[in-house]
Amino acid sequence: MQTWLSIEEFSQLTGKDKKEIIKLCKEKKLNCKKTKDSILIEVESMAKSLVPLQELQIIEKEHSIAERTIGMLLALHEKVLMSKDETIEALKEENQFLKESIYSIQEVYEESKKTIERLQKQLEICQEELEFCKRKYKLMWGRVLKKEEEN
Repeated sequence: MQTWLSIEEFSQLTGKDKKEIIKLCKEKKLNCKKTKDSILIEVESMAKSLVPLQELQIIEKEHSIAERTIGMLLALHEKVLMSKDETIEALKEENQFLKESIYSIQEVYEESKKTIERLQKQLEICQEELEFCKRKYKLMWGRVLKKEEEN
């Protein structure tokens, strides 16, 4: 897209007087076109005519360096985003594993709790039987001792 300025606007922008601008137009250093009322000058040609060639080359090199730098930064940013996504995915998988482990541990705990209750009941029954046997033997030995005393 080309941008055109009048000589007055171009003069204010560049700081050159109208005579110099017309001279540059005649030398074809500036792209110009005549209209009914005024002469228009293309803005893009201004950079080439006003800025020395060496400086334009430096600007183009710096522009190239800037493009490469921006490209490199974008590539690094993309890698960071990919690694972030991989990290998030790994954390989600780890969380799912931990969740399943907790459910498994809860099931084992519940089973262990039931087993403990069952064993406690069996222990109570065994203790009652033992107490019963102790009383029975005391009674038996007590009778035996009485009989021996009587004899």
